[in-house]
Amino acid sequence: MKVGSKYYPLFEYLQHCNQTPITLTLTEIEHLLQSSLPASAYKRDWWGNRDSAPVIQAKAWIEAGYHVEAIDLSAQTVTFSKFQANYSVRRINDTILWDQNAVRALRKHMNLTQAKFAQELGVRRQTVSEWENGVYEPDRSTAKHLELIAKQKQFEG
Repeated sequence: MKVGSKYYPLFEYLQHCNQTPITLTLTEIEHLLQSSLPASAYKRDWWGNRDSAPVIQAKAWIEAGYHVEAIDLSAQTVTFSKFQANYSVRRINDTILWDQNAVRALRKHMNLTQAKFAQELGVRRQTVSEWENGVYEPDRSTAKHLELIAKQKQFEG
């Protein structure tokens, strides 16, 4: 979420909120944004949890680690919850087996997109996607690199 984006103040608010769930009125969101929401915000589908290009507002809550849990249009409230995924990370002794679940769990733990995670590792985004979809697993040297990053980021899996 870029500083200066219309929805950046909502992102910033949620990022520092540390509360889940959190319910905001549309008026409170407009106050945060210091501008009116578009008419489409008064329709349920505007509050989707997809951060694709035409839906830039969703980046605000998704990149802050939240998703829209509930919308009450009659009360004009939106409830956001922290995104928490549970992944089954397998280990042998204290070594993580870097399969699709472990790779995805580490990326989510770091709160990175596949593209940013790939950049961090020095691989292509497609490679990360293939790992996460079980097409193949990271090679031995990459697994060691993942292990180092996991320790630095205090990833328990």
